[in-house]
Amino acid sequence: MLEIRGLKKVYNPGTVTEMTLFDGFDLSVPDGQFVSIVGSNGSGKTSLLNIICGSIPMDGGDVEVDGKSLRKLKDFQRYGTIGRVYQNPSLGTAPNLTMLENLSLADNKGKSFGLTRGVNRKRMDFYRQELAGLGLGLEDKLDVKMGALSGGQRQAVALLMATLTPLQFLILDEHTAALDPRTAEAIMVLTGKLVREKQLTALMVTHNLRYAVEYGDRLLMLDRGKIALDRAGEEKAATTTDDILQIFGQISMQ
Repeated sequence: MLEIRGLKKVYNPGTVTEMTLFDGFDLSVPDGQFVSIVGSNGSGKTSLLNIICGSIPMDGGDVEVDGKSLRKLKDFQRYGTIGRVYQNPSLGTAPNLTMLENLSLADNKGKSFGLTRGVNRKRMDFYRQELAGLGLGLEDKLDVKMGALSGGQRQAVALLMATLTPLQFLILDEHTAALDPRTAEAIMVLTGKLVREKQLTALMVTHNLRYAVEYGDRLLMLDRGKIALDRAGEEKAATTTDDILQIFGQISMQ
């Protein structure tokens, strides 16, 4: 279980632009839950993900996983059991390395690297099988450099890389925002499939309200560092995009 307790985050402290985003923020995410997170710009969505991943420091409170604090762990230490897919398809992969080399690096995440080959060709059949599951015909292109793939193909491989090893959390940071509508739909279908089949705990930030409504079993809306809406189970399933738009409208008028 992910527990965020009393989180505080202050940007530009001691300056005229000082801004307190989170102040006593609490959130619990049970194992296996798929959470969609929406909110306007500046609501704290990406900051929350960055704090969980250790990309930015917190100024108070704690982040715990199964009762163990992550506060003192560096970001690279947390990524041993956290997979993250970014908005930009070029992030999270190495463009000048082949798909085989990228998958091999992801396969060794959290393990120690010695003076051995970085690519284990005995795993090639496994990589082909995993790539075949994407349905994009990439299983026969292991020797193609990542930079030669389309944005959608690269994002699909990045998603696979993020989930290749056992995870505690999958972090999806607007991972369809830079894709064309058709490709974004394909990536979302793939996302739902991987989260379901691998029984992952996932947090997905998205500006696409339809995706937030259709995917996941819990929906959060953030507003200026606070939870403005929290729906799960049947209540979440009954929520429509019109409901979300109405709440957005009410918030903007406050």
